[in-house]
Amino acid sequence: MSVLFIVLPLALLIALCWVIAFAWAAKRGQFDDLETPAMRMLFDDDDDFESTDGPARHAD
Repeated sequence: MSVLFIVLPLALLIALCWVIAFAWAAKRGQFDDLETPAMRMLFDDDDDFESTDGPARHAD
Protein backbone atom coordinates (compact mmCIF):
# COMPACT_ATOMS: atom_id res chain seq x y z
CA MET A 1 0.00 0.00 0.00
CA SER A 2 2.84 2.39 0.79
CA VAL A 3 4.23 1.94 -2.71
CA LEU A 4 1.21 3.87 -4.00
CA PHE A 5 2.53 6.98 -2.26
CA ILE A 6 5.61 6.77 -4.50
CA VAL A 7 4.16 5.42 -7.75
CA LEU A 8 1.09 7.65 -8.01
CA PRO A 9 2.93 11.01 -7.75
CA LEU A 10 5.64 9.66 -10.07
CA ALA A 11 3.02 8.64 -12.65
CA LEU A 12 1.36 12.06 -12.40
CA LEU A 13 4.73 13.77 -12.84
CA ILE A 14 5.51 11.70 -15.94
CA ALA A 15 2.06 12.41 -17.38
CA LEU A 16 2.51 16.14 -16.72
CA CYS A 17 5.87 16.05 -18.51
CA TRP A 18 4.26 14.41 -21.57
CA VAL A 19 1.46 16.99 -21.61
CA ILE A 20 3.98 19.82 -21.42
CA ALA A 21 6.09 18.26 -24.20
CA PHE A 22 3.01 17.85 -26.41
CA ALA A 23 1.89 21.43 -25.80
CA TRP A 24 5.41 22.70 -26.58
CA ALA A 25 5.56 20.73 -29.84
CA ALA A 26 2.08 21.83 -30.90
CA LYS A 27 2.90 25.46 -30.15
CA ARG A 28 6.05 25.26 -32.29
CA GLY A 29 4.11 23.84 -35.28
CA GLN A 30 5.34 20.25 -35.28
CA PHE A 31 1.89 18.95 -36.22
CA ASP A 32 0.92 21.57 -38.83
CA ASP A 33 1.68 19.63 -42.03
CA LEU A 34 1.27 15.88 -41.76
CA GLU A 35 0.78 15.19 -45.48
CA THR A 36 3.84 16.67 -47.22
CA PRO A 37 6.66 14.85 -45.37
CA ALA A 38 5.10 11.47 -46.18
CA MET A 39 4.72 12.37 -49.87
CA ARG A 40 8.10 14.08 -50.26
CA MET A 41 9.83 10.80 -51.09
CA LEU A 42 7.55 10.36 -54.10
CA PHE A 43 8.75 13.53 -55.82
CA ASP A 44 11.51 13.26 -58.45
CA ASP A 45 14.44 15.42 -57.35
CA ASP A 46 16.98 14.42 -60.04
CA ASP A 47 17.30 18.06 -61.15
CA ASP A 48 19.17 18.85 -57.94
CA PHE A 49 21.89 16.29 -58.67
CA GLU A 50 22.89 17.19 -62.23
CA SER A 51 26.60 17.05 -62.91
CA THR A 52 28.35 20.20 -64.17
CA ASP A 53 31.19 18.39 -65.96
CA GLY A 54 29.06 16.38 -68.37
CA PRO A 55 25.89 16.68 -70.40
CA ALA A 56 22.72 16.96 -68.38
CA ARG A 57 20.34 14.02 -68.42
CA HIS A 58 16.90 14.77 -69.76
CA ALA A 59 13.90 12.48 -69.77
CA ASP A 60 12.49 11.95 -73.25
